[in-house]
Amino acid sequence: MKGNEVFKVAVRSMSEIARGVLCEAGLKTDDVDLFIPHQANLRIINATADRVGLAPEAVIVNIGEYGNTTAATIPLAMQTALDQGKLKKNDLVLLAAVGAGFTVGATLLRWAY
Repeated sequence: MKGNEVFKVAVRSMSEIARGVLCEAGLKTDDVDLFIPHQANLRIINATADRVGLAPEAVIVNIGEYGNTTAATIPLAMQTALDQGKLKKNDLVLLAAVGAGFTVGATLLRWAY
């Protein structure tokens, strides 16, 4: 795979689907308390957050600790957010991922605990 092309597709895909989920819910980026993206690559994470318009302090990053653990990156990042005290009751959390075959997905959730 060509790294630069993969980077562009990943950032474009994740940012488009993240904005789409917010739009469908009638929400704006300012409504998001935390963004927990797939932890594939720090440049992809930062570029996606920037493109969506999310503040750096709202982005959970733990790739430096665990690397790309594929399907486990988001659950691990959620635990990181909890451990850091950043994930709190009633927070609106945006999850987004891009993966093998360039599948992409995003969802919003309200943290209940």
